[in-house]
Amino acid sequence: MTDRKRILTGIRPTGALHLGHYAGALENWLRLQKEYECYFLIADYQVSDYADDIDTVREAVFEVALDWLGVGLDPEGSHFVIESMVPEHCELALLLSWYLPLGMLQRNPTLKSELQGVSDEGNNVAFFFYPVMQAANILMPMAHLVPVGEDQLPHIEMTRELARRFNRRFGETFPEPEGMVGRFPRLVGLDGQAKMSKSLDNAIWLKDDPETVKRKVMSMYTDPTRLRATDPGHVEGNPVFMYHDAFNPDVAEVDDLKERYRAGRVGDVEVKQKLAAALNAFLDPIRERRAAFAAKPERVKEALAEGSRQGKARAEQTMALVRERMRLEYLK
Repeated sequence: MTDRKRILTGIRPTGALHLGHYAGALENWLRLQKEYECYFLIADYQVSDYADDIDTVREAVFEVALDWLGVGLDPEGSHFVIESMVPEHCELALLLSWYLPLGMLQRNPTLKSELQGVSDEGNNVAFFFYPVMQAANILMPMAHLVPVGEDQLPHIEMTRELARRFNRRFGETFPEPEGMVGRFPRLVGLDGQAKMSKSLDNAIWLKDDPETVKRKVMSMYTDPTRLRATDPGHVEGNPVFMYHDAFNPDVAEVDDLKERYRAGRVGDVEVKQKLAAALNAFLDPIRERRAAFAAKPERVKEALAEGSRQGKARAEQTMALVRERMRLEYLK
């Protein structure tokens, strides 16, 4: 345990990670890991939509850890925690739910959006309950900061409200965590229509090889109003330039491409080729580190085991305080 302020943030293990994860979250995690005590959570309790496909979840736990190591997260200074190895998360979620009105949960805009168009038969109670689980995740290590994607901010606000309710009733116990969104809160997918996702097959994965990255970039959606390379084009809202802004460090090159694109003096092919080169330069060291860890799976397992042990130690400390404040220690 340290006296540094704490971060809790995490990812559901449903597959490997993509550029959207990096731009929206991982970039912040890397920057903050030396300043804060960080708990990076693999939220396997929150994959109820994969309840009939646990093999995918088992594989994804390892894939997520490899991507974290590949981008440079340090398990020596932070804690890689598998949620189900800290069952106290379930206990705290249940206790917090005593003080959460059903209407507040139903009004959560992220949950409402995810439930839209899905039949009662298509969902389960665990999916409906997952925002409470996320609140327990955040409050368990007494987190002060939660770096998340923009779509997760309603969960942070609900967590803050739960912390306030608990503190008013039982005395000051939990910090009210702040949310932090990355430079690019929502990186659109290659199709330009939605954020990157596995189900839509519109993502560039951190582990994609150079040829795959180039092929995907060359197929990207651009400006539909531009029929010829000599037509003036739109930069704003154009996914190719959004990715240049996010991942091409050569600002002068990007500014030149934008100027020529607006004037109709550069074609999509050149813009995409330069984007593919920038992305591969960015991904090369990630792929190299990832491959090195993949060749030594025991090191990955050790990082997950030790991080989960640290997470459980913190959780036991928190739950001892929670039970004391709630007067649940009946035999003392």
